[in-house]
Amino acid sequence: MPELPEVETVRLGLADALLGRTLTRVSINRADLRKPFPPDFAGRLANRQVKGVRRRAKYLLLDLNGGETLIMHMGMSGRFTVYGHNAPRDDGKHDHVIFETDDFKRVVFTDPRRFGLMSLAATGEVDSHPLFAGIGPEPLDKTFTAAQLSAGLKGKRTPIKAALLDQRVVAGLGNIYVCEALFRAGISPRRLASSVAGARAERLVPAIKSVLQEALAAGGSSLRDYAHADGELGYFQHHFRVYDRDGKPCPKCGTKIKRIVQSGRSTFFCPHCQR
Repeated sequence: MPELPEVETVRLGLADALLGRTLTRVSINRADLRKPFPPDFAGRLANRQVKGVRRRAKYLLLDLNGGETLIMHMGMSGRFTVYGHNAPRDDGKHDHVIFETDDFKRVVFTDPRRFGLMSLAATGEVDSHPLFAGIGPEPLDKTFTAAQLSAGLKGKRTPIKAALLDQRVVAGLGNIYVCEALFRAGISPRRLASSVAGARAERLVPAIKSVLQEALAAGGSSLRDYAHADGELGYFQHHFRVYDRDGKPCPKCGTKIKRIVQSGRSTFFCPHCQR
């Protein structure tokens, strides 16, 4: 599933294509994705101007004139592709939503596994929408501090890896960047979450911020389905220090990177550097 850097990179591509443009036509090729589309979904979007393109956690938000916001999630395999005059003549098998604009662009949402989501909400009520209820702080915000993270981890008896994947603790993090941030902070993914509060959180917060910022600069990580809105691939996967490097030497100490399974997800870490 795309994580914060990938979603933010897609947001930038969509903003370049859609911000200030009018959606002249919207087509849907099926009745649902993960959930059914809202009633008259295509009709409610047609002839609406895109006033803002935002991100909250792993969700994309298109603010439209008239006071509604289109909420979108790419799911496991979803991707957006922006076409100009090079748009294919026919929709692909998994091209489920097509947005057409007043400058003749086509933005196609493709989702082979159909775990994506699209919904509509009043713009002024987005923050209180059920999809965002309880979602934690944005990790790149200045307000995300060691004190805030410590408060979110207080009393948690789960491993720190699982706690950081909990969107109620911090928004937008996923498996890749949690593994990488824990390595940079020298914290074992098996450590009890509540024990990370305090001094360890002082190391972890800047590690989270730095790995996300570097991934953003690299356009995210392209693994399996992910690509930018213009079709280009991210390249942060070439800078992984532990993720997907089972058995390879740790870049700090040379110890072999270890893979374990936590909550059904692969975790990669250095058993020597991370305590």
